[in-house]
Amino acid sequence: MYHGEREDAERGTYSRFRGKLADCRECKLSSKCMQNPVTSRGRQIQFLNKETAKANYSDLMKQKVDSERGAEEYGKRMWIIEPVFGNIASNIGLDKLSLRGKDKVTGQGTLYALVHNIGKYWRYGMDKSMAV
Repeated sequence: MYHGEREDAERGTYSRFRGKLADCRECKLSSKCMQNPVTSRGRQIQFLNKETAKANYSDLMKQKVDSERGAEEYGKRMWIIEPVFGNIASNIGLDKLSLRGKDKVTGQGTLYALVHNIGKYWRYGMDKSMAV
């Protein structure tokens, strides 16, 4: 039995259905909404209406990366920033954030980047063009 719409959902509008035990036992479509046979109670189920579905952040990021400009930017990132994160996590061992809150996590991430940069100065020395 149709039970209404749920429009306040984050991903879109859902259609809700609720069936009594007797209804589910007689339903010809029960095999589509139930994995096991009906024995003790009815079923409540909801389906996302595809025409009202909202894109989630993962979908938006896929679209962005799949674009021509996105592929170019992502390619640059793989050579510029990813080795830094790999070094910080694998070689230095700073692979976990132990603080909570945006400001504190930002500060801790900045310290990790500072440790990485100090290591570069120690290994390679300061370039004369970088001196102030």
